[in-house]
Amino acid sequence: MRPLKIALFSDSALPVLNGVSVSIDALVRALRVQGHSVFLYTSRYPGFRDSDPNVTRFTSIRSPWTKDYPLSVPPFYPWFHEFKRRSFDIVHTHTPFTVGFVGLRWAQSCEIPIITTYHTHYDKYVHYVPVFSKRYLRYKIAKHTNFYYNSVDHVVTPSDASRRWLMRHSVHRPISVIPTGVPEPRKFDRDQIRSEFGLQPLRKVMLYAGRIATEKNIGTLLEASSLVFDRNDDSELWIVGDGPARDDAQTMARNLGIGDRVRFWGFVPRHELDRFYAAADIFTFCSMTETQGLVVTEAMTYGLPAVVVQGGGASAAVEHTRNGFAVPNDPNEIADRALSLLVDPLLYESVSQCALETGRSNTVKSMVGNVLRVYQNALGEGHIEEVKSVV
Repeated sequence: MRPLKIALFSDSALPVLNGVSVSIDALVRALRVQGHSVFLYTSRYPGFRDSDPNVTRFTSIRSPWTKDYPLSVPPFYPWFHEFKRRSFDIVHTHTPFTVGFVGLRWAQSCEIPIITTYHTHYDKYVHYVPVFSKRYLRYKIAKHTNFYYNSVDHVVTPSDASRRWLMRHSVHRPISVIPTGVPEPRKFDRDQIRSEFGLQPLRKVMLYAGRIATEKNIGTLLEASSLVFDRNDDSELWIVGDGPARDDAQTMARNLGIGDRVRFWGFVPRHELDRFYAAADIFTFCSMTETQGLVVTEAMTYGLPAVVVQGGGASAAVEHTRNGFAVPNDPNEIADRALSLLVDPLLYESVSQCALETGRSNTVKSMVGNVLRVYQNALGEGHIEEVKSVV
């Protein structure tokens, strides 16, 4: 394939740490390795300076409801002529809002093929904008979803659950399901890492990594953990991450009487997260609002069996009873499956090995290969039939 000049647009990018920014960073790096020229347009982050000269950041503000997510504000036209001079082959947007909309309009103005990735079930986050009713916001999001994703040439989304969601909202453009690839796991001496964390050899760690927020269903995870602790004295829960519901989660842990067995680690830089995967025994994830549970697959690259709640895309990587368990949103069900892994060495070994195989199959290289085929199709240089899934 000939080298392409690609413009990515996203409201969210590093140093903001979430699934969207991690996915974009992986995509940029892998495309460049294959010889493509990639430029990123995103929001300015206070106090952060890019080492990458191909990043353009728009003026941004912080709203009372999105303190951790700077919002780009007009004017955008000062950068348009520079964009036009670069003669991009493809525009790839990663959000349907301000910056993503700029990417859409600029691509249309320059008659450049446009791809977009649907990363987030935005209707699950309306509680962060209390000024308007949730019903009204969901209606507006549904209308905007239908308009935006029907305005592009091709839609990429990371799970079949999110593809179905788009189709329910009457998105008729071609849709490809391409799970986000995860990097190769780092090599650690597990015994040494656990020793550095102060863990005794028989101690079992259930790990959660992600934002601590209402939509992540942390309360159910804490209830399930309490049931596990009642039946297993050698287990604890680690919660890695921060967010608006952290104080409430810590209060709930105290009220459940498990405060001494739940460790809130707070925000951890991405490169440090691997140490937690390497030290833990199982990964627990109760969110039902994800388009894809990227951390679930990352944990599997370290052989961690996953216990996840069914619903949304987080359970897409879980083959029930093979590499983990996908269970109803019930603390008892979650606790039973977690305990079965913690107390049965033969079961654990079998499921852990399958988790490793799953992690190794979801590579960044395979993701980029599939994305490039979508680009070729949009450019008329390749052909993808009506796509349900590209894996």
